[in-house]
Amino acid sequence: MILPMKKVSIVLLNKEREASLKKLRKLGLVHLETLNGSGEKLAAFKEISNNSLISESILSEIKLSKSQKKQDVKELKDDEIVSLTKEIVVQAERKKQLLDVITADVNELDRFAGWGNVSLEDFEYLKERGIQLKMYEIPSSKYSSIDESIDTLLVNTGKKVNRFLIINGGEGRPEKLLPDAFEVSFPKESTSVIENEVRQAEREIVRIEEFFAKKAVYLQQIKDYKKRLLTDIEFENVNSGMAHENENEQTDLAWISGFVPEEDLETLKSACRENEWALAYSEPEDEDLSVPTKLKNNKFVSIIYPLTDFLGTVPGYHEYDISGWFLLFFSIFFGMIFGDGGYGLILTAAFILIMFKNLITRKKNPPLLSLGIILGISTIIWGTVTCTWFGIPAQQLPDFLKNISVKPLSNAYTDELTGFTTDQNLQIFCFTIALLQLSIAHIKGMIANKKSLKFFGEFGSLLQLIGMYYIVLNLVVSSEHFALNKVINNIPIGYVELGFIAVGFVLSFIFANYEGSVLKSVLASVKGIIPVILGVVNVFSDIVSYIRLWAVGLAGAAISATVNTMAGPILGHAILFAIGIILLVFGHGLNMVLNLLSVLVHGVRLNTLEFSSHLGMSWSGIKYSPFAEKGNE
Repeated sequence: MILPMKKVSIVLLNKEREASLKKLRKLGLVHLETLNGSGEKLAAFKEISNNSLISESILSEIKLSKSQKKQDVKELKDDEIVSLTKEIVVQAERKKQLLDVITADVNELDRFAGWGNVSLEDFEYLKERGIQLKMYEIPSSKYSSIDESIDTLLVNTGKKVNRFLIINGGEGRPEKLLPDAFEVSFPKESTSVIENEVRQAEREIVRIEEFFAKKAVYLQQIKDYKKRLLTDIEFENVNSGMAHENENEQTDLAWISGFVPEEDLETLKSACRENEWALAYSEPEDEDLSVPTKLKNNKFVSIIYPLTDFLGTVPGYHEYDISGWFLLFFSIFFGMIFGDGGYGLILTAAFILIMFKNLITRKKNPPLLSLGIILGISTIIWGTVTCTWFGIPAQQLPDFLKNISVKPLSNAYTDELTGFTTDQNLQIFCFTIALLQLSIAHIKGMIANKKSLKFFGEFGSLLQLIGMYYIVLNLVVSSEHFALNKVINNIPIGYVELGFIAVGFVLSFIFANYEGSVLKSVLASVKGIIPVILGVVNVFSDIVSYIRLWAVGLAGAAISATVNTMAGPILGHAILFAIGIILLVFGHGLNMVLNLLSVLVHGVRLNTLEFSSHLGMSWSGIKYSPFAEKGNE
């Protein structure tokens, strides 16, 4: 469930602001509204944090030597870490400058590679004695065509280019010089000087890299300090960002606003009385988008939190907590997409072994392990239902695996059961899951609006969903079995389903936008008539979208079977047996990785898009993150 929040404002003496904030942080209950602090202290903290981040990035790339790993590392004080990170950043900037210098110098040397050693001093010496030289290059075939009036000196001949000097040709370009010749500007320094500059830069870079290698032993201390610094930055941001009066008077006030869970309000009241803070609180307004969301569920449902935290999906404060439904349907989707009971056994066994190892080493088992076991068991169940084990053809599996499978969905039975093929039954199963999950969304909407006429809008959406389910079966599975004119026990099933769509559309059109006035609701639907009509189409597409569970699972099964086909002949030869095993492990391992990616793309999507859109959820929530000391949240 989403815990109810109270909006609170705390007023305190400005002169006690810093001490009071430390007490409030220790309390760890108030989720503060966004503050934008400023000041020299905060800027200094941010600069140090940035230096720490850069230092961590640089030192992380260095592999410690065996001697460094064994040596006792000096415990640095905070100010020593600050100085070290600053020096690392300075050296990193210097290295960047040196690399830029080397790049520019190498390009310059490449420009004169065909000229040999170019000495600016020699050119200047000759110019002082009345001999002015300019450097030119020209295609080899054109050199002989240079006008004889131009005094030239050939330096060297290449396959494509001749290099030559023009002697006393004047300040500008000689008028009779061929357009194919172009002047080579002098280098910034003599090439020997540039070469020396490159060597010096390279030596300095080596020295800098040795400095980094020597300081790499302090990487963990820098990481730990950076984490501590985040707390200081947060505190100073709040301290400098609080609203307050004139700081020069002892009686001036400062105040801060935020949110606290309703169940913790009494604790906050007690702290305010104890510290002589003034407290005001109220219910959050419906249009307030800054209200944080704090979820509270039982231990079983809470094991889905690692996944939602990884995805960054937080329901809005005024939305639904679907953690339980998310866990249920995600487990089903996971099992269907992985689709192989053998894969499920591997996953379950791996997570159980990790849990036992943690118990032996007395480490706390994270919720992710419990989630992994549930997903593994779900995969085993689906593999059992469909008789799918490591991609082995069902005919080659033991009889007991065939017997415990569910015949309409099992690969072990190719004959038509219930009038449909196995693939058709699987498709019907996917669409039925769609109907079930999306119906839950509208039933929740009906419950939430049971005291409003909007209830009928949700009921209309539910009727459209039921009717569209039959249309999907007609168009995708079988137009014969699900004909629109089908009659069962004198009941025209097809027309009844069409009637559901029509009645549902009318109800949704009238009541979907109800906010106290039926007329305004109808006018809102008229204004948005195109989205309203497209909404019916979206119901169809949302149901069809669930066929991805069958299609992706089928693709994974095909890859698994292909791996077995490739490895089978190799396993029959004793010499190549090891290669066959490697191929099986690699092939099935790769298939499991691809299945995992498919789950993240498709299994998550069906919960966060199709299901959530029918709930009217936008996942626009802000996770409850109280102003607290590290480890106190």
